[in-house]
Amino acid sequence: MLIRPIRLEEKKIYNSVIKHPVQTWEWGEFQKKLGKKVERVGFFEDGKIKDALQVFFRPVPKLNQYSIGYCPRAFTPSEDQLSALKELGKQHNALFIRLEPNTSVPVSDRAKLKPTIELLLNNNCQTGKPFFYQHTFTVDLTQSTEQLFANLKSKTRYNVRLAIKKGVKIVEDSSKSGLKTYLQILEKTLKRKGFYLHSPDYFKKMWELLGNSDLFHIFHAVYDDTPLVSWIMFKWNDQIYYVYGASIDLHKEVMASNLMMWEMIVWAKSEGAKTFDMWGSLGSEPDPKNPWYGFHRFKEGYGGELTKFLGTFDLVIKQPHYKIFNTVDNLRWKALRIKTALGI
Repeated sequence: MLIRPIRLEEKKIYNSVIKHPVQTWEWGEFQKKLGKKVERVGFFEDGKIKDALQVFFRPVPKLNQYSIGYCPRAFTPSEDQLSALKELGKQHNALFIRLEPNTSVPVSDRAKLKPTIELLLNNNCQTGKPFFYQHTFTVDLTQSTEQLFANLKSKTRYNVRLAIKKGVKIVEDSSKSGLKTYLQILEKTLKRKGFYLHSPDYFKKMWELLGNSDLFHIFHAVYDDTPLVSWIMFKWNDQIYYVYGASIDLHKEVMASNLMMWEMIVWAKSEGAKTFDMWGSLGSEPDPKNPWYGFHRFKEGYGGELTKFLGTFDLVIKQPHYKIFNTVDNLRWKALRIKTALGI
Protein backbone atom coordinates (compact mmCIF):
# COMPACT_ATOMS: atom_id res chain seq x y z
CA MET A 1 0.00 0.00 0.00
CA LEU A 2 1.23 3.48 -0.92
CA ILE A 3 0.55 6.15 1.70
CA ARG A 4 1.21 9.76 0.70
CA PRO A 5 -0.12 13.33 1.03
CA ILE A 6 -3.02 14.34 -1.21
CA ARG A 7 -2.26 17.07 -3.73
CA LEU A 8 -4.47 20.06 -4.53
CA GLU A 9 -5.36 18.73 -7.97
CA GLU A 10 -6.60 15.49 -6.35
CA LYS A 11 -9.55 17.13 -4.57
CA LYS A 12 -12.09 15.21 -6.65
CA ILE A 13 -10.59 11.76 -6.09
CA TYR A 14 -10.11 12.57 -2.41
CA ASN A 15 -13.80 13.40 -1.97
CA SER A 16 -14.77 10.29 -3.93
CA VAL A 17 -13.77 8.02 -1.02
CA ILE A 18 -14.81 10.25 1.90
CA LYS A 19 -17.83 9.01 3.86
CA HIS A 20 -18.56 11.87 6.29
CA PRO A 21 -19.01 15.65 5.83
CA VAL A 22 -16.28 16.62 8.32
CA GLN A 23 -13.73 14.63 6.33
CA THR A 24 -14.57 16.39 3.06
CA TRP A 25 -12.13 18.69 1.31
CA GLU A 26 -14.57 21.57 1.82
CA TRP A 27 -14.67 21.06 5.58
CA GLY A 28 -10.88 21.06 5.64
CA GLU A 29 -10.83 24.44 3.90
CA PHE A 30 -13.25 25.71 6.55
CA GLN A 31 -10.89 24.50 9.28
CA LYS A 32 -8.08 26.43 7.62
CA LYS A 33 -10.20 29.58 7.93
CA LEU A 34 -10.33 28.87 11.67
CA GLY A 35 -6.55 28.93 11.83
CA LYS A 36 -5.82 25.21 11.78
CA LYS A 37 -3.30 23.38 9.65
CA VAL A 38 -4.84 20.64 7.54
CA GLU A 39 -3.09 17.50 6.37
CA ARG A 40 -4.72 15.10 3.91
CA VAL A 41 -3.40 11.59 3.43
CA GLY A 42 -4.33 9.07 0.75
CA PHE A 43 -4.05 5.29 0.90
CA PHE A 44 -3.44 3.80 -2.57
CA GLU A 45 -3.39 0.28 -4.00
CA ASP A 46 -2.38 -0.49 -7.59
CA GLY A 47 -2.33 3.21 -8.32
CA LYS A 48 -5.93 3.78 -7.19
CA ILE A 49 -7.07 5.58 -4.06
CA LYS A 50 -8.79 3.26 -1.57
CA ASP A 51 -9.15 5.47 1.50
CA ALA A 52 -8.27 8.96 2.62
CA LEU A 53 -8.41 11.10 5.73
CA GLN A 54 -7.58 14.56 6.96
CA VAL A 55 -6.21 15.75 10.29
CA PHE A 56 -6.58 19.23 11.76
CA PHE A 57 -3.65 20.55 13.80
CA ARG A 58 -3.76 23.52 16.15
CA PRO A 59 -1.13 24.91 18.54
CA VAL A 60 -1.25 24.09 22.22
CA PRO A 61 -2.28 27.32 24.03
CA LYS A 62 0.74 29.09 25.56
CA LEU A 63 3.02 26.41 24.06
CA ASN A 64 2.97 27.16 20.35
CA GLN A 65 5.94 24.90 19.63
CA TYR A 66 3.62 21.96 20.24
CA SER A 67 0.34 21.05 18.58
CA ILE A 68 -2.56 18.66 18.96
CA GLY A 69 -4.27 16.89 16.08
CA TYR A 70 -7.86 15.91 15.48
CA CYS A 71 -9.12 13.32 13.00
CA PRO A 72 -12.92 13.13 13.17
CA ARG A 73 -15.11 10.53 11.48
CA ALA A 74 -12.45 8.94 9.27
CA PHE A 75 -12.56 5.28 8.25
CA THR A 76 -12.15 2.35 10.67
CA PRO A 77 -8.59 2.48 12.05
CA SER A 78 -5.95 0.00 10.89
CA GLU A 79 -2.29 -0.40 11.80
CA ASP A 80 -1.31 1.30 8.53
CA GLN A 81 -3.52 4.29 9.35
CA LEU A 82 -2.20 4.55 12.90
CA SER A 83 1.40 4.34 11.71
CA ALA A 84 0.82 7.07 9.12
CA LEU A 85 -0.92 9.27 11.70
CA LYS A 86 1.89 8.85 14.19
CA GLU A 87 4.47 9.99 11.63
CA LEU A 88 2.24 12.92 10.70
CA GLY A 89 1.97 13.86 14.36
CA LYS A 90 5.73 13.84 14.75
CA GLN A 91 6.07 16.20 11.78
CA HIS A 92 3.77 18.67 13.58
CA ASN A 93 5.39 18.12 17.00
CA ALA A 94 1.98 16.96 18.24
CA LEU A 95 1.34 15.76 21.78
CA PHE A 96 -1.39 13.48 20.43
CA ILE A 97 -3.95 13.06 17.66
CA ARG A 98 -7.55 12.61 18.75
CA LEU A 99 -9.39 9.96 16.72
CA GLU A 100 -13.17 9.63 16.48
CA PRO A 101 -13.73 7.12 13.68
CA ASN A 102 -16.88 6.89 11.60
CA THR A 103 -17.42 3.35 12.86
CA SER A 104 -20.78 2.48 14.37
CA VAL A 105 -23.10 -0.47 15.03
CA PRO A 106 -26.61 -0.83 16.44
CA VAL A 107 -26.33 -0.35 20.18
CA SER A 108 -27.35 -3.98 20.73
CA ASP A 109 -24.27 -5.07 18.73
CA ARG A 110 -21.74 -2.95 20.60
CA ALA A 111 -19.60 -6.02 21.37
CA LYS A 112 -18.61 -6.05 17.68
CA LEU A 113 -16.53 -2.92 18.32
CA LYS A 114 -14.28 -4.68 20.85
CA PRO A 115 -11.60 -5.98 18.39
CA THR A 116 -11.04 -2.51 16.94
CA ILE A 117 -10.93 -0.96 20.41
CA GLU A 118 -8.29 -3.50 21.43
CA LEU A 119 -6.29 -2.68 18.28
CA LEU A 120 -6.25 0.99 19.25
CA LEU A 121 -5.36 0.39 22.88
CA ASN A 122 -2.49 -1.87 21.79
CA ASN A 123 -1.10 0.82 19.46
CA ASN A 124 -0.36 3.81 21.74
CA CYS A 125 -3.97 4.96 22.02
CA GLN A 126 -5.77 5.95 25.19
CA THR A 127 -9.44 6.69 25.78
CA GLY A 128 -9.96 10.41 25.16
CA LYS A 129 -12.49 13.10 25.96
CA PRO A 130 -15.38 12.91 23.46
CA PHE A 131 -15.84 15.81 21.08
CA PHE A 132 -18.22 14.14 18.65
CA TYR A 133 -21.32 12.33 19.83
CA GLN A 134 -20.93 8.70 20.93
CA HIS A 135 -24.49 7.63 20.05
CA THR A 136 -27.03 8.72 17.49
CA PHE A 137 -30.39 7.77 16.04
CA THR A 138 -30.34 6.86 12.36
CA VAL A 139 -33.43 6.57 10.16
CA ASP A 140 -33.49 4.08 7.29
CA LEU A 141 -34.82 6.12 4.36
CA THR A 142 -35.17 3.16 2.00
CA GLN A 143 -38.63 2.63 3.51
CA SER A 144 -41.70 4.26 2.01
CA THR A 145 -42.81 7.66 3.33
CA GLU A 146 -45.96 6.01 4.68
CA GLN A 147 -43.92 3.46 6.61
CA LEU A 148 -41.57 6.14 7.93
CA PHE A 149 -44.54 8.06 9.28
CA ALA A 150 -46.00 4.90 10.80
CA ASN A 151 -42.66 4.34 12.58
CA LEU A 152 -43.07 7.58 14.53
CA LYS A 153 -44.24 7.25 18.12
CA SER A 154 -47.93 8.02 18.50
CA LYS A 155 -47.32 11.27 20.40
CA THR A 156 -44.85 12.41 17.74
CA ARG A 157 -47.32 11.67 14.93
CA TYR A 158 -49.96 13.66 16.82
CA ASN A 159 -47.61 16.63 17.20
CA VAL A 160 -46.63 16.57 13.53
CA ARG A 161 -50.28 16.57 12.46
CA LEU A 162 -51.04 19.35 14.93
CA ALA A 163 -48.25 21.54 13.52
CA ILE A 164 -49.58 21.03 10.01
CA LYS A 165 -53.12 21.88 11.16
CA LYS A 166 -51.88 25.03 12.90
CA GLY A 167 -50.28 26.21 9.67
CA VAL A 168 -46.56 25.81 10.45
CA LYS A 169 -44.52 25.94 7.24
CA ILE A 170 -41.03 24.59 6.59
CA VAL A 171 -38.93 26.69 4.21
CA GLU A 172 -35.34 26.49 3.03
CA ASP A 173 -33.25 29.65 3.11
CA SER A 174 -29.55 28.85 2.83
CA SER A 175 -28.72 32.45 1.91
CA LYS A 176 -26.86 34.99 4.02
CA SER A 177 -30.24 36.20 5.25
CA GLY A 178 -31.11 32.66 6.29
CA LEU A 179 -27.90 32.42 8.28
CA LYS A 180 -28.71 35.71 10.00
CA THR A 181 -32.08 34.32 11.07
CA TYR A 182 -30.41 31.16 12.37
CA LEU A 183 -27.91 33.16 14.44
CA GLN A 184 -30.65 35.34 15.92
CA ILE A 185 -32.60 32.29 17.02
CA LEU A 186 -29.44 30.54 18.23
CA GLU A 187 -28.56 33.46 20.50
CA LYS A 188 -31.94 33.20 22.20
CA THR A 189 -31.61 29.42 22.49
CA LEU A 190 -28.22 29.57 24.19
CA LYS A 191 -29.38 32.19 26.68
CA ARG A 192 -32.43 30.09 27.53
CA LYS A 193 -30.64 26.75 27.78
CA GLY A 194 -27.32 27.91 29.20
CA PHE A 195 -25.39 25.79 26.68
CA TYR A 196 -22.00 26.60 25.20
CA LEU A 197 -21.67 26.47 21.40
CA HIS A 198 -19.61 28.00 18.62
CA SER A 199 -19.45 31.76 18.15
CA PRO A 200 -21.41 33.59 15.43
CA ASP A 201 -18.12 34.12 13.58
CA TYR A 202 -17.70 30.33 13.39
CA PHE A 203 -21.02 29.95 11.57
CA LYS A 204 -20.35 32.96 9.34
CA LYS A 205 -17.07 31.45 8.16
CA MET A 206 -18.80 28.11 7.68
CA TRP A 207 -21.43 29.75 5.47
CA GLU A 208 -18.74 31.61 3.49
CA LEU A 209 -17.02 28.32 2.64
CA LEU A 210 -20.00 25.98 2.38
CA GLY A 211 -23.07 28.15 1.81
CA ASN A 212 -23.05 27.76 -1.97
CA SER A 213 -22.39 24.03 -1.89
CA ASP A 214 -24.91 21.19 -1.84
CA LEU A 215 -23.35 20.13 1.46
CA PHE A 216 -24.89 22.98 3.47
CA HIS A 217 -28.61 23.76 3.93
CA ILE A 218 -30.61 26.00 6.30
CA PHE A 219 -34.28 25.43 7.04
CA HIS A 220 -36.76 27.45 9.10
CA ALA A 221 -40.07 26.48 10.65
CA VAL A 222 -42.33 29.52 10.27
CA TYR A 223 -45.60 30.27 12.04
CA ASP A 224 -47.60 33.46 11.60
CA ASP A 225 -44.70 34.93 9.56
CA THR A 226 -42.30 34.33 12.47
CA PRO A 227 -39.39 31.85 12.23
CA LEU A 228 -39.65 29.73 15.38
CA VAL A 229 -37.09 27.05 14.59
CA SER A 230 -33.94 27.11 12.47
CA TRP A 231 -31.76 24.12 11.57
CA ILE A 232 -28.52 23.61 9.67
CA MET A 233 -28.44 20.36 7.70
CA PHE A 234 -25.53 18.64 5.96
CA LYS A 235 -25.88 16.48 2.87
CA TRP A 236 -23.11 14.16 1.72
CA ASN A 237 -23.46 11.34 -0.77
CA ASP A 238 -26.45 9.25 0.31
CA GLN A 239 -26.69 10.57 3.87
CA ILE A 240 -28.37 13.59 5.46
CA TYR A 241 -27.31 14.97 8.85
CA TYR A 242 -29.18 17.20 11.31
CA VAL A 243 -26.21 19.19 12.57
CA TYR A 244 -27.22 22.37 14.40
CA GLY A 245 -30.62 23.44 15.67
CA ALA A 246 -32.10 26.45 17.44
CA SER A 247 -35.58 27.56 18.52
CA ILE A 248 -37.25 30.46 20.29
CA ASP A 249 -39.48 30.10 23.34
CA LEU A 250 -42.60 31.29 21.54
CA HIS A 251 -45.72 29.50 20.25
CA LYS A 252 -44.50 26.19 21.63
CA GLU A 253 -48.07 24.93 21.36
CA VAL A 254 -47.81 24.70 17.54
CA MET A 255 -45.11 22.00 17.75
CA ALA A 256 -42.88 23.57 15.09
CA SER A 257 -39.82 21.44 15.96
CA ASN A 258 -41.82 18.25 15.53
CA LEU A 259 -42.85 19.21 12.03
CA MET A 260 -39.31 20.35 11.22
CA MET A 261 -37.80 16.95 12.01
CA TRP A 262 -40.46 15.11 10.04
CA GLU A 263 -40.09 17.41 7.03
CA MET A 264 -36.30 16.94 7.16
CA ILE A 265 -36.83 13.19 6.93
CA VAL A 266 -39.15 13.70 3.95
CA TRP A 267 -36.70 16.12 2.33
CA ALA A 268 -33.80 13.72 2.88
CA LYS A 269 -35.71 10.92 1.18
CA SER A 270 -36.62 13.21 -1.74
CA GLU A 271 -32.92 14.00 -2.15
CA GLY A 272 -32.17 10.31 -2.65
CA ALA A 273 -30.53 9.81 0.74
CA LYS A 274 -30.57 6.35 2.28
CA THR A 275 -29.83 7.34 5.87
CA PHE A 276 -30.78 10.25 8.11
CA ASP A 277 -28.36 10.84 10.99
CA MET A 278 -29.81 12.88 13.87
CA TRP A 279 -26.31 13.91 15.00
CA GLY A 280 -26.19 12.75 18.56
CA SER A 281 -28.18 11.24 21.40
CA LEU A 282 -27.68 9.69 24.79
CA GLY A 283 -27.08 5.97 25.17
CA SER A 284 -29.41 3.04 25.73
CA GLU A 285 -30.04 4.00 29.37
CA PRO A 286 -30.39 7.81 29.28
CA ASP A 287 -30.30 9.70 32.55
CA PRO A 288 -33.42 11.90 32.93
CA LYS A 289 -31.24 14.42 34.80
CA ASN A 290 -28.88 14.81 31.86
CA PRO A 291 -29.31 18.28 30.25
CA TRP A 292 -29.54 16.59 26.83
CA TYR A 293 -32.29 14.17 27.91
CA GLY A 294 -35.03 16.27 26.30
CA PHE A 295 -33.24 16.23 22.95
CA HIS A 296 -32.77 12.47 23.23
CA ARG A 297 -36.47 11.85 23.88
CA PHE A 298 -37.43 14.22 21.06
CA LYS A 299 -35.27 12.37 18.53
CA GLU A 300 -36.34 8.99 19.85
CA GLY A 301 -39.87 9.74 18.68
CA TYR A 302 -38.94 9.48 14.99
CA GLY A 303 -38.43 5.74 14.77
CA GLY A 304 -34.69 5.72 14.20
CA GLU A 305 -32.29 3.01 15.34
CA LEU A 306 -30.00 3.84 18.25
CA THR A 307 -26.40 3.27 17.17
CA LYS A 308 -23.09 3.46 19.01
CA PHE A 309 -19.80 4.74 17.61
CA LEU A 310 -16.39 3.29 18.31
CA GLY A 311 -15.55 6.13 20.69
CA THR A 312 -12.80 8.70 21.24
CA PHE A 313 -9.15 7.67 21.33
CA ASP A 314 -6.00 9.74 21.65
CA LEU A 315 -3.03 8.47 19.67
CA VAL A 316 -0.37 9.57 22.15
CA ILE A 317 2.93 10.78 20.72
CA LYS A 318 4.46 12.61 23.70
CA GLN A 319 3.33 10.76 26.82
CA PRO A 320 4.58 13.11 29.63
CA HIS A 321 3.32 16.20 27.82
CA TYR A 322 -0.02 14.46 27.16
CA LYS A 323 -0.63 13.91 30.87
CA ILE A 324 0.12 17.54 31.71
CA PHE A 325 -2.11 18.77 28.88
CA ASN A 326 -5.06 16.68 30.12
CA THR A 327 -4.74 18.05 33.65
CA VAL A 328 -4.73 21.66 32.45
CA ASP A 329 -7.50 21.05 29.90
CA ASN A 330 -9.78 19.52 32.55
CA LEU A 331 -9.35 22.61 34.72
CA ARG A 332 -10.08 24.88 31.74
CA TRP A 333 -13.35 23.09 30.94
CA LYS A 334 -14.47 23.23 34.56
CA ALA A 335 -13.90 27.00 34.55
CA LEU A 336 -15.80 27.35 31.27
CA ARG A 337 -18.81 25.44 32.60
CA ILE A 338 -18.89 27.63 35.72
CA LYS A 339 -18.66 30.77 33.57
CA THR A 340 -21.51 29.60 31.34
CA ALA A 341 -23.68 28.67 34.31
CA LEU A 342 -23.15 32.11 35.84
CA GLY A 343 -23.86 33.83 32.53
CA ILE A 344 -20.53 35.67 32.60
